[in-house]
Amino acid sequence: MGIVIANIIAIYRRELQSYFVSPLAYGITGIFWFISGLFLVMILIGPGGIIPTIAAFDVQGQQFGVPVPPIDVPYEFIRAFLDRISWLLLFILPILSMGLYSDERKRGTLELLATSPITNWAVAVGKLLGVLTFFLTMILPLLGLEILAISESNPPMSLTIPLIGHLGLILLAAAILSLGMFVSSLTDSTILSAILTFAVIIFLLLIDSIAQSVPGVIGQALGHISLLKNYNTLVQGIFDTSSIILFASYIILGIFLTAQSIDALRFQRQ
Repeated sequence: MGIVIANIIAIYRRELQSYFVSPLAYGITGIFWFISGLFLVMILIGPGGIIPTIAAFDVQGQQFGVPVPPIDVPYEFIRAFLDRISWLLLFILPILSMGLYSDERKRGTLELLATSPITNWAVAVGKLLGVLTFFLTMILPLLGLEILAISESNPPMSLTIPLIGHLGLILLAAAILSLGMFVSSLTDSTILSAILTFAVIIFLLLIDSIAQSVPGVIGQALGHISLLKNYNTLVQGIFDTSSIILFASYIILGIFLTAQSIDALRFQRQ
C-alpha cells in the first residue's frame, strides 16, 4: 500500500510541475481570471446586476409606498456567480485535461507508463490529482474576491451555503477532468481530445432537458445523472448526499475507464 501511495505522489508531483511550467496553462489561467472578474462585476453592478436592481426597488418603494421584498443579496450573488463559473469551466477544463495522456502518446512515453511497474490506477489518480490541484490554485483568487464582496453583508452570511456551493464546484471540476482524462487516453491529438471532452460534458450537463421529454422511468433515470441538476442542488446550499455520490461516481468512472484504456494499450504491446 505504501508503494502505491508513493507512486501516486510521484505522478502527482510530476503532473503538477508540468502545469506550472506550461505557457498554455498560464494563458488559460489568465483568461479564466479575466472572464471570472467580468462576471463578478456584471453580477454586482452591471446593467441588471444585483445592486442596481435593489436600488431600483428602493426608489420604487419610496415613490409609491410599496414595501420592498426582502432579498438575500449574498446568497443571490454566490448562486449567480457559481452558475456563471460552471459554464466557463465547460470551455476551460477540457483544455486543461486534453494533454493528460495525449501528450504522453505524442512523446512516446505512454508505452513506458503502460509497461511500467506502476499500476494504471496509480497513474490515473496521480494525474487527476495534479490537474485538480492546479485548478484549485486557479479559483483561490476568486474566493478572495467573493469574500470581499460579501464581507460587509448585514446580517453576516452563513458560511454553510458558500462552502457547499464551492464543494459542488470542485466536485464538478473533478468529474469533468476525470472524464476528460479518459478521453485524452484514447487519442494522441490534444485538440480532438478537448473537442470530444467538450461534447461529452455538454451532453451530461444538458441531459436533464432531454430527460424531461422522455416519459417514464427512463426519463427519471436520465434526470438523476445530469451534472447540471446535481450541481445546482449544491449551489443552492442543499447538502444532498445523492449529488455527492453522483459526482464521486463520475470521478471513479473516469479513473476506471482510463485504467482500462491503458490496460488495452499494454495488451496490444504484448
